Amino acid sequence: MTDPVTIARGYIELWNERAAGRRRELLGENWTPDANYVDPLMKGDGPDGIDALISGVQQRFPDFRFHLIGEPNGYGDHIRFSWGLGPEGADSPIKGTDFVALKNGRIRSVTGFLDQVPATA
Repeated sequence: MTDPVTIARGYIELWNERAAGRRRELLGENWTPDANYVDPLMKGDGPDGIDALISGVQQRFPDFRFHLIGEPNGYGDHIRFSWGLGPEGADSPIKGTDFVALKNGRIRSVTGFLDQVPATA
């Protein structure tokens, strides 16, 4: 298994990357071509769908960034970690936990759960 901390940090880096070209590079390096993402609010398939989700979140929350909460862990080809989304230096108003399935050390699927979402988000 690939190190859960490395996978989680790369995942967070992807969601924070504002340059579309670099974001596509990260998707190509760290995700399988048939990867998918789903959470209670959105779903995306393949690099195009996942990139569109990330771009949409960045447009909706232009001053927010993702960061890890706690220590990622996992077993086999599965990893889980929690994250926060909010302004730099402040408590994150949006928090979640993601479950990641890997294939050959790359992300194949993500199932996300929203742990805290303000009514105004």
